[in-house]
Formats: sequence, C-alpha cells, structure tokens
Amino acid sequence: MGRAVRPGRDAGREAGRGLRRDLDCHPRRDPERGAGTVLVLGVVAAALLLAVGIAALGAAQNARGAAQAAADLGALAGATALRDGFDPCGTAGAAVTRNGAELAACEVLGGGVVRVVATRAAVGPAGELGSARATARAGPRESATARP
Repeated sequence: MGRAVRPGRDAGREAGRGLRRDLDCHPRRDPERGAGTVLVLGVVAAALLLAVGIAALGAAQNARGAAQAAADLGALAGATALRDGFDPCGTAGAAVTRNGAELAACEVLGGGVVRVVATRAAVGPAGELGSARATARAGPRESATARP
C-alpha cells in the first residue's frame, strides 16, 4: 500500500511527484504522424493532374470542332464556286483560312462535288500532340435518274 499522506505539508509533494514521473523529456513520435498531410498532398496532385488532362482533351475537342467547321464551310464555298464557274479550290482555301484553319487538300470529284481537308493546330498542352484534321464534301446529290 502507499504511504500515508498528511493533509497539510505532504499533499502537494505527492501530487507533484506523480506529474514529474509522467513527464518525458524525449517523447516518442507516432510513426503515422503526418501521414494525413502526405495523403492530402497526393490527392491534390492527382486532382491537378486530372484537371490538366481534362483541359487538354477540351482543347483538342475544340480544335477538332473548329477544323470541322472550317472544312464544312470550305467545301460549301468550293461547291458554290464550281457551280458558278469559278476556281473551287481557291475559293475553298480562302474560306478555310478565314475560319482559322489551313487547307490540307482540295479535290473536285465528279458531278460538281468538292472534297476539302482542313487542319487546325490545337491550343494549349494538346497542341503538342499534333493538329486536328477534318474532311468535308459538298455538292449536289446524285440525281434521281441515276438510281435504278
């Protein structure tokens, strides 16, 4: 059993001894301390990487849409020029350039049909992967008499 404590003089000393024994000059560190910080940093890095990837895909899709619009308008302009007796590929090239793309190919097919291939470089990180390419054709449909 423990020592008898006298209510006056020894009460403070006994209480103090218990506290001093519990104090440790070199506390042991928890090996998992800070693991939450590392986990949060990893999640933030993964989220940033995902955001950059989504932005790159968005830029590539935007470039593809712009190239398709330029090719469509170039093909329509070329088919109209062919119908009116002008240079279809020159007109198609001008229309494609006005819409922010480059004319990669222009071909006059039979029956007044013009096929245009347009390219447009992607903006941002997706531009490193190459340019967007789109093909369009325009002209009259086959005549009803050509079908059996």
